[in-house]
This record gives sequence, structure tokens and C-alpha cells, in this order.
Amino acid sequence: MLIFNDILRWDGFGGKLRLASGKCKLRIYDLNRGDSGGLVHLKPVVVVATDLADSKMTVRSCCGHIATTVVRNHHIVPYRMQFIEHYPETFYGRQTRQCMPQKFDAVEFKWEKGLALHATWQPLDGPLLDFLRDQFKGSK
Repeated sequence: MLIFNDILRWDGFGGKLRLASGKCKLRIYDLNRGDSGGLVHLKPVVVVATDLADSKMTVRSCCGHIATTVVRNHHIVPYRMQFIEHYPETFYGRQTRQCMPQKFDAVEFKWEKGLALHATWQPLDGPLLDFLRDQFKGSK
């Protein structure tokens, strides 16, 4: 069940210069809410962050800061959360004939003192990928 669907803004650092500030589309799903078919999920909270064209920073470059902010703001236990970077289908090239397909990457962190550090990425697969593809059909 989708429990949050909005824009996340972060200030970054640098005072008035607002270095590393940005924003992303953020969706949070709780797989334990609604009909789970009796399944128990080890990581029932799925956080999906998508780049926005008018952001100064990318999700990939700030994923640890975003994950830390989400955990704090939404009172999520980090070890019960799966963080996902989402890249929408993109067309490019002459007359926009080339297509980069939609992509979801799972991001794992080492959590130290409440901070998401040392991110590692891998392509998402399996039932969670199927679930997210279904959720993102037709969305931008």
C-alpha cells in the first residue's frame, strides 16, 4: 500500500549557497498494509526515489542523505526498509527514437549512528520488481 507520494526536498550544506541541495519524487510503500496474502516481509517498507529534471542534485549522488532523511522524517527502522532508485523510461537522440527502459536499482547501506553510509547498488529483480513495475505503469 502506498503511504507517501510527494516531493522530498533537502537542504544539503553550505549555508546561503545551499550546496548539494535538491529534490526528488518520493514514494513509500508499506507491504504489510493491505492484502499481503499471509506473507511476512523482512523489509516491508519500500522507499522509491526518482530524479526530477529541475533538481540540482541526482538521487544517486545523494542517496545516503535521502535515506537518512526518510528514516528520520517517517520514523522507519532502517533495517526494515528497502531503498530503491527509480529511473523512468527516457527517450533521446535524433527525433527521440532511442529509448532507455525504466530501471529500478536496489540500494543497500551500512547504517552507523543513524546515518546511511557506504551505498552499494544492484539491479532489482524478482517479485518486488514486478510489484513496482505494476505500481509505476503510466506514471511519470
